[in-house]
Amino acid sequence: MNDESELLRTPLHGWHVAHGGRMVDFAGWSMPVQYTSIVEEHQATRKAAGLFDISHMGRLIIDGPDAQRFLDSLLTRRIDDMTAGQVRYSLVCNEAGGVLDDILVYQIQLPEGGLSGYGLVVNASNRKKIVSWLNQRRGEFDVGIDDKTAEYAMISIQGPKAIEVLDAVCDHELTSLRYFFGVMARVASFRSFVSRTGYTGEDGCEIICDAADAGIIWTRLIERAEPLGGGPVGLAARDTLRLEAGMPLYGHELSEQINPVQADLNFAINLRGREFVGREAIIKAQKNDQQSVRVGLQLEGKRPAREGAVILHGDEPVGAVTSGTFSPTFERPIAMGFVKQTAAAPGTPLAVDIRGQHHPAQVVPLPFYQRGK
Repeated sequence: MNDESELLRTPLHGWHVAHGGRMVDFAGWSMPVQYTSIVEEHQATRKAAGLFDISHMGRLIIDGPDAQRFLDSLLTRRIDDMTAGQVRYSLVCNEAGGVLDDILVYQIQLPEGGLSGYGLVVNASNRKKIVSWLNQRRGEFDVGIDDKTAEYAMISIQGPKAIEVLDAVCDHELTSLRYFFGVMARVASFRSFVSRTGYTGEDGCEIICDAADAGIIWTRLIERAEPLGGGPVGLAARDTLRLEAGMPLYGHELSEQINPVQADLNFAINLRGREFVGREAIIKAQKNDQQSVRVGLQLEGKRPAREGAVILHGDEPVGAVTSGTFSPTFERPIAMGFVKQTAAAPGTPLAVDIRGQHHPAQVVPLPFYQRGK
């Protein structure tokens, strides 16, 4: 682990330390893993509004005359039909179809009108790799590739009361903002980009603002959220929330050795009428019935399965767990993992080896959690 003094710090680092955040090294950043308890922060998000500092995520601007063609040659999902303010989930793959990163693409529009390129939000652990990959692939494309991570902060507010909290300090009426769309607005009087996106399975928004403005925006949101039962949330509860929502995490359900078909991300693959890096490998993967695939698992008992635990079908090892936890919402262990396709159907009885003991489990549909149910 890096020394604390060597780690990158978000613009909200001082607030986290002053308010009891337990700081850890996450992808080279000093980040709060929790403030109170994981369960308390998890439930605050499910029942009210959780606030997350996600400033460690990479923020890139791709602009220039060839920006659209350039990104279309690299992303698994088309972007030529995106409209102003639209946000789209996509993947960046290598030639073998392995996932280099999963990203959000933003169609940027200037306040005075007109399109102004694309924003990419990439995983903190992959930022340098993706910047390098983009530069390697720019070739004859007339594009600019700018890493703006240090200049901006990013705050997520998630939960059933998130829109109520944010709407009170935002000059844009947020209930009218469509999912996976964003708008330039003023939050606590500061110019920001607000998108109706998130990583918890709840409704909510993500705010990109100047680094210098983040502290005031964060404080205003905390002041509004706490009387409603909300508050700050660390990395640990963010992980239990996304796992319940069945969302993949890079380094667990996604990697350069895993293709999008295996990861059950077919919605993020657009093949028709376009070419992109990894396309041919993905087509082959769609026909491969021998590769393992991502599934959800519900375990009996109380012991959670951890990453790497062997999954068995009868006495035969058929896969491994990639993420596991004790679900605060369902009060039972849940997990995701990759198994042979012969063992992937919902309802299939399996077992997970936890420290030498075989714990009964069952394949269940993803996501585990959907709001409103």
